[in-house]
Amino acid sequence: MNTATDTDDILVDDLLAPRHSRRLAVVTETYPPEVNGVAMSMARVVDGLNRRNHDVQLIRPRQPARMAVQAGALRPEVDEVLTKGLPVPLYPNLRMGVPSKRALVKLWSLRRPDVVHIATEGPLGWSALQAAQHLSLPVTSDYRTNFHAYGKHYRLGLLSKPIMGYLRKFHNRCDATMVPTEAMRVLLAERGFERLTVVGRGVDAQRFDPARRSAAMRESWGAGPDDLVMGYVGRLAPEKNLGVVLAAYEAVKAVQPRARLVLVGDGPMRAELAARVPDAVFAGQRSGDDLAAHYAGLDLFLFASLTETFGNVTTEAMASGCAVVAFESAAAGELIRSGVNGWLAGAGREADFVAATRVAASDAALRHAVADAARATARRLDWGDITARFESVLEGAIGRVEPGFAVQGLQPVA
Repeated sequence: MNTATDTDDILVDDLLAPRHSRRLAVVTETYPPEVNGVAMSMARVVDGLNRRNHDVQLIRPRQPARMAVQAGALRPEVDEVLTKGLPVPLYPNLRMGVPSKRALVKLWSLRRPDVVHIATEGPLGWSALQAAQHLSLPVTSDYRTNFHAYGKHYRLGLLSKPIMGYLRKFHNRCDATMVPTEAMRVLLAERGFERLTVVGRGVDAQRFDPARRSAAMRESWGAGPDDLVMGYVGRLAPEKNLGVVLAAYEAVKAVQPRARLVLVGDGPMRAELAARVPDAVFAGQRSGDDLAAHYAGLDLFLFASLTETFGNVTTEAMASGCAVVAFESAAAGELIRSGVNGWLAGAGREADFVAATRVAASDAALRHAVADAARATARRLDWGDITARFESVLEGAIGRVEPGFAVQGLQPVA
C-alpha cells in the first residue's frame, strides 16, 4: 500500500494483515522528490528495508502540492504519516517538521513499532525522540549533516558551540547513532558522542554509469570529443567551498583554453558565480537519468566541500567514470587513494587542491586510468550491503529493550 495519513486520523492496523519481520518507524524531515543527500540515501534505506519484508512506517513533513505529485513514483510501498511542515530558512525547497510529540505518542500507542529510527535532528526528530522515550521504545539515529560546521558560512559562528551541544544531547539519548565514515566516528567520539557505529552509503552503479556519456550533451556545453570538461554537482551555496573549484578551473583554463566548467545544481550563489565565471555552464538542478548523463559527460569532478558527513556526489561521480579531485575528508578521504582512483588534497589546503587539478587535467591517459579505478571502487558500494548493516544496528537496539517489547508483531498490554 502507498497511503498518506494525517496524524489526527490514525487507525489501528487490521488484525488480519500479513505478519512482517519488524515494525519500523522511520522519521525524517527530508525525502524525495526533495533533492539532497539525506533525502536520497533515506529513500534507498527505506526501499531496502521494505524489500527485506519489514513493515516500514515513514513519518515526514507534508511537502508542497507541486512536489507531492512527483512523490508517488519515487517511493516504495510504505505507510506514510504526514505532519505539518514549514520552509527551512535559506533552503526554500525543503520543509522542516514542527513539534509533534503528542501526535506521535498517540500514533505509536495504537501501532507500536519495534524501533524508531530518526534521520534528522529538527523539531520533528526531537519530538520523535521524546515520544519514543515516553513509550520506552528503542531509538536509533543518523548523524548526517554538519550543521555546526555551517556556522562560519552563514555568520552564525557564535551558535556553533550550542548547536554541537544540542546534537550531542540528542544523539546520546539514542541507543545507537549511525555515522557514514570511520573518521566521523572518531571525531564525534572525541566530542563526547556515545554509542556510535559506522554505516556507510551505497551508490547505484547501474544508473551512474559511463555508458550514459552523450556527445550531443557535451557539444551543447561547447565541448568537443577531446576537450576537457570539469564539473561540480550540488548546491551552489557558501558551505560548498566553490571558490576553490573556480580557482582550480581558472588555473587549468590558463593552459587549456578550450577547457569547460559545468555546474549542476542551484542555490543562493548562482548569480555571484555566473558573474565571476561567465563562460561556465549552469545546468540547473537535475535528477534521475538526466543527472546521471550530466555526470557521465564530465572528465574531471571537482569537489571542495569541507562540511560533508559523506558527500554522495563523490561516489556518484566515481561510479560515472569521472576522475575526482577532492579534499581528504568525508567519502573522498575514506575511498580515494590519491593518484590511483582519484586525487586528494589535505583538508583545507587550497593550493594543493588546485595543483592536483592541474595534474589531473594535464595527463589524459592517467586521468582515464584513474577514472576506471574509481568506477571499480564505486561498484563495490552496494546498497544491499548497506541496508543489511543498517538492519543489524536496528536489531541491536531492539535487543537492548525489555524482551516482551521486542517480540515480533506483538504490542504491549496497556
